Amino acid sequence: MTETESGHQPINLDDSRYYINRELSWLGFNQRVLQEALDSRTPLLERLKFLAIYSSNLDEFFMVRISGVIEQVDAAVHPVAPDGLSPNQQLAAMRALLLEDIQLLHQTFEQVLRPALMDHGVYLVNYDQLNPEQRGFLRDYFERRIFPVLTPLSVDPSHPFPRMSNLSLNLAVRVVNPENGNEKFARVKVPSSLPRFIPMPDALATIEGKPCLWIGVPLEQVIAEHLDYLFPGMMIAGHHVFRITRDADFPILEDEADDLLIAIEQEISKRRLEGFVCRLEWESSMPEDLQQSIQRELKVNEDRVYAIEGLINLKDLFFFSSLPLPHLKDGPWVPLVPPRLKPVIDVDEEGYREQTPDIFAVIRQGDILVHHPYESFTASVQEFITQAATDPQVLAIKMTLYRTSGDSPIVKALITAAENRKQVVALVELKARFDEANNIIWAKKLEDAGVHVVYGIVGLKTHTKTTLVVREEGDEIRRYVHIGTGNYNPKTSTLYTDLGLFSCRQDLAADLSDLFNFLTGYSRQSAYRKILVAPLTLRDRIEALIRREINHSRQGRRGKIVAKMNSLVDPRIIKLLYQASQSGVDIDLIVRGICCLRPGVAGVSDNIRVISVIGRFLEHSRIFCFHNDGDLEYYIGSADWMTRNLDRRVEAVTPVEDSSLAAELQGILATLLADHRQAWQMAADGSFSQRHPLGEEIDQGTHATLMARALKRDRDL
Repeated sequence: MTETESGHQPINLDDSRYYINRELSWLGFNQRVLQEALDSRTPLLERLKFLAIYSSNLDEFFMVRISGVIEQVDAAVHPVAPDGLSPNQQLAAMRALLLEDIQLLHQTFEQVLRPALMDHGVYLVNYDQLNPEQRGFLRDYFERRIFPVLTPLSVDPSHPFPRMSNLSLNLAVRVVNPENGNEKFARVKVPSSLPRFIPMPDALATIEGKPCLWIGVPLEQVIAEHLDYLFPGMMIAGHHVFRITRDADFPILEDEADDLLIAIEQEISKRRLEGFVCRLEWESSMPEDLQQSIQRELKVNEDRVYAIEGLINLKDLFFFSSLPLPHLKDGPWVPLVPPRLKPVIDVDEEGYREQTPDIFAVIRQGDILVHHPYESFTASVQEFITQAATDPQVLAIKMTLYRTSGDSPIVKALITAAENRKQVVALVELKARFDEANNIIWAKKLEDAGVHVVYGIVGLKTHTKTTLVVREEGDEIRRYVHIGTGNYNPKTSTLYTDLGLFSCRQDLAADLSDLFNFLTGYSRQSAYRKILVAPLTLRDRIEALIRREINHSRQGRRGKIVAKMNSLVDPRIIKLLYQASQSGVDIDLIVRGICCLRPGVAGVSDNIRVISVIGRFLEHSRIFCFHNDGDLEYYIGSADWMTRNLDRRVEAVTPVEDSSLAAELQGILATLLADHRQAWQMAADGSFSQRHPLGEEIDQGTHATLMARALKRDRDL
């Protein structure tokens, strides 16, 4: 019990009515992604991209979250969640939402965006819309490119129902023996190794005799029209597309695994074929008897089945972003070189030359804050690692790798550093979900090059984004650090908004040394000078900072918190924020995804506002600001306010103490809070409504504003 409402009735802040279900909140986030595809202000090909993102997000949600709730139901486990919903209630509520959203998804594509593409000369057509010449091309294409790849699998007493891989697209085919009329069932997998949409050559790119920019047909339709190649002598009685989604969240008992790398490799191979089916999608035209047969063979209940009107697996709509139609996309954006890292002009007898600055010399002049994708990852983070790899004064590089790209220049730089006889330590998180295989490949390459590869701490996932470079400078050893909010991934750095701090301050450097000793050895370090480390100090410190704002407010001073994160789930933090609101603390929360807190509840969260910003870039940075009676404190780091981040992961959050850098963070937060284009306002019932420009306000969101600001600063230099 805490503060009282009017009438002096005690308020129980543990009451489930003050908490939103985590899974339903995530579905609300994905609805906001879908709304970007519905918004006519979004360029056409970007609208298709958002449909693909929605579909991709949903695949992962089924594989991990819904499958987990299904397992709870099957095991008769009923954990008491803060929101009070049982696993069965969650499944029912999620399905009700999904049935509506999935229908809207396909209606948007079939009735809005597919016709809109035609207006620009882009035709994704059905096979029966093709003329004889186009069908002839596809017949030849099928014979040369598709037929050799296909393997029809019959189903009968001597051929059990085939094992199907996760997320595979399949054709259920009914064939009839014309001699005796016996009907058989077969399954044909649509190969993922081939393009989903088969384009016509330029000479045949016409529709009703008129030339068009692009015309293509779904791969599964091309296969369906040529099934007689696969079943010669049989009559094709019908064919229907279906797709399965399997549970993909595997447990690894690290303390029982002799070799974590081998154990995860084995689990990855199982994931494709052995997880139970948590979703079954099929064309709505599939006859009932065939539906029942597939459900029975796959052991799938009716509540896991989704009948689709239109194309199954709209994740493949990412393809349309590759079309040469720049006027239907967001304008190009090239990340700018951070001001202090810009090339310097070197003058010698050969003339003027641009020279990349010594990044270590620049850091010695003062801390640097970089903001991606407005500022270049390549010219900052990647340059930091690259220079360290070849600098003869660098003795050691220590780095955490959670997710990185398949052709990572960061990993290549670490290999170069090892070849240059520097001590290189890479903590590779093998348990980064859906990046396990990629991380195993790089872990082996790093080990082969002589890098010391470690896999973290048993029972904890290492999520922190940190690098430590040790450099010999005269008679001294100086350490340089990078502490970030995002992964060391050049590709996602152009799509995700993230922040990174470069420093050579002794307190931060000493903290990172202690952190790496904690990660790689048997250190029991539990106190740090500046950084907040989960699961050791982060929770306690965040809670203490919130309580400090409560105390300021209760003593008549101003209490204010502004916090930006991906997700807010942890019940203890939410309860403390409720207490802060009741004490008069003014709280602005910028939460992109899951938010289990209810803002604006009378007597509980009157002083809390929540917005979510969805747009061109994925908001990924975490920023925390505590007013502290006018002596503002800013923090950035890798941790959301989720129980897993605070208690079950290794995270690092750093204060940003340079006043000019703190002012940059203040400007970012102010821009987000003022957004009336990309921002969505959360109501007490958990619903969101999109903000719109008011009066004379310009229809320009956060991302466009920050791009314009970065360009202006670049021009003014």
